[in-house]
Amino acid sequence: MTNFSRLLASGLVGVILATSAQADTAQAAWAELTGKLGEREVFGYVENQSDLPNVLIYGDSISIGYTQGVRETLVDRANVYRIHLNGGFSASFIAKFDRLESTMRAVDLEDRWDFEWDVIHINVGLHDLKYVNDREKLDMENGQLVATVQEYMANLRGIIAHLRETAPKAKLIFALTTKVPPGSNGRFEESELSYNAAARAVLADHPAIAITDLRTVSLPYEQPGNVHFKPAGIAAQANHVAKVIASHLPPKR
Repeated sequence: MTNFSRLLASGLVGVILATSAQADTAQAAWAELTGKLGEREVFGYVENQSDLPNVLIYGDSISIGYTQGVRETLVDRANVYRIHLNGGFSASFIAKFDRLESTMRAVDLEDRWDFEWDVIHINVGLHDLKYVNDREKLDMENGQLVATVQEYMANLRGIIAHLRETAPKAKLIFALTTKVPPGSNGRFEESELSYNAAARAVLADHPAIAITDLRTVSLPYEQPGNVHFKPAGIAAQANHVAKVIASHLPPKR
């Protein structure tokens, strides 16, 4: 990890681990986790249906875009949750995942999460390959790379090891990072290719983890100068992710 990434990660962990007023219900705990984000539908509280499999979507703003579409497609087939904020760069995965788990499974919550994850869909990489300055702004001229390819690989290995320990029964699905189009601020065009190749190299040692090519699915909807997508692209991503997740769901209980 670069010096900048290390400082950024440690600062983030400090925020994540900050204590807050004690919640007594799962819904109140979720509201504390999400804060103002909870006002958005995609970050709304999910009522668990005990007869359905449980899915966690972990990812950055790209996944924020498609999460609700996945939920709507898989309604009555799965409880579809997402991480309580922007998943960001790979080095922050474990702290954010553990914050979610420790908060929502706290023993003093009257309706705490007591289920296991059946599927975890992971979408990280777009934040790793960006350049950010000391004010945390995108800056290819004066900024530093958040994570080198080698650091990204190490982070993915750490994520896999952590999930194997904390969610051993979950089917893991890894989504390849979507394309960095020309003119994107803070990122070099097609820099995702080397990160996706690195991810494939790591995952080659873990054949049980499914790989989904979200990059190829998203190519027809590319926007020059913008790593994000308009509604048509988001809908295509949601449809694709939902199909992949559905193919790995266990039957209803």
